Amino acid sequence: MRLFALAALTLLLLPCTAQATDLALTNATVYTQPDRPPLHDATILIHDTRIVAVGPTKSTKLPTTARIIDCTGLTITAGFWNSHVHFLPPQLLHADHQPPAVLNAQLQTMFTRWGFTTVFDVASPLSNTSNIRSQIEAGKLLGPHVLTVGDPFWVKTPVYVQRYLAEYNITMPEAHSIPEAVARVDRQIQDGADGIKIFAGSIEADHVELMPLDLARAIVAEAHRHNKLVFSHPSTIKGVELSLDAGVDILAHVTTDEAGESGTTWPPELVARMKAAHMSLVPTLTLFDVELQKGKASPEVTQQVIALAVSQLYAYASAGGQILFGTDIGYIDHYDTAEEFQLMSRAGMTFPQVLASLTTNPAQRFGYASRSGRITPGFDADLVILKSDPATDVTALSHVAYTIRNGQIIFNSQSPATQNSSQQPQ
Repeated sequence: MRLFALAALTLLLLPCTAQATDLALTNATVYTQPDRPPLHDATILIHDTRIVAVGPTKSTKLPTTARIIDCTGLTITAGFWNSHVHFLPPQLLHADHQPPAVLNAQLQTMFTRWGFTTVFDVASPLSNTSNIRSQIEAGKLLGPHVLTVGDPFWVKTPVYVQRYLAEYNITMPEAHSIPEAVARVDRQIQDGADGIKIFAGSIEADHVELMPLDLARAIVAEAHRHNKLVFSHPSTIKGVELSLDAGVDILAHVTTDEAGESGTTWPPELVARMKAAHMSLVPTLTLFDVELQKGKASPEVTQQVIALAVSQLYAYASAGGQILFGTDIGYIDHYDTAEEFQLMSRAGMTFPQVLASLTTNPAQRFGYASRSGRITPGFDADLVILKSDPATDVTALSHVAYTIRNGQIIFNSQSPATQNSSQQPQ
């Protein structure tokens, strides 16, 4: 029954959007970009895949053939980016053999129902993620734009990954020699990787295995030679320092273990080095809550670790460091984004700063600022329609009414089929 509902949803959405070349979103509150006040009672006109007009509803002329969605009481922002995801759930593996309804259900559960129109996969089997991306781009699946680093580079497979790889018969090689690693960087980029990820610190059963600096530098240099950015999983403060020494562009997490031992946040000199290196940070704060609960940590320990993670985000955001929103979804299965927004707010980030982490910051960092991240004529028609204004409650960013990608509705909370398919898989 569930598969039938999903198939019906796909048929309902795709023909509608394919035939309607003009889409008008009327009577909305519109945040054209994070650092500007909203437009009230505004209309956005979309033609095919692009925004063609943004202005007052009363003075915006609509084509007679336009499909109109009355957004009275709703708020519109640019489409959200999730800069830390994984295409690892079983429903997304072996995508060439999965029914479209199964793939659509998981893409919606993880991404589109939360407003994500672009995601950056930061470690998954490259061939499988590329297959899903191709199906989305061909219109066979309702999903976000997908960027990927493909297979990660680590000197030792993290302990928490080993069982998963064995269970699903997945091979992700370890990197030991510089020539071998450099050749794999070239191969993955040739095969469609949009960036590279290293594990500066790989968590093992009783220690953190640091990547040798010369190996990290060689991987980063080769990625940069191809004009590709490099993510790093730091694990510890030493991992952050190694990432800085290697020239990494983006930290995929804050750290907590060494900070926990000393009871302090990142030291000012480390924050200053990160800022001077123009390093971006994806905090993934909810991850620590999920992992500690999974490990049955006490509430006191959980809150202590979360407080330290929050303090590290505060240290970097307050210093003016660039923050990118990310959840580590696909590794964790806590899909609701509300907690991440709450924790970012707790770290002192204002609503405009949080919205920037979802829109203009990733668009700038990943080279899409001329077409994505803002609502302006000529930009991609990637939009999120929210049920209420997040300026008064930042968790409203998780209450999505519609997600629009390339001018097509890829999530509609009003559809019964959508509501049924958006439940977490059992």
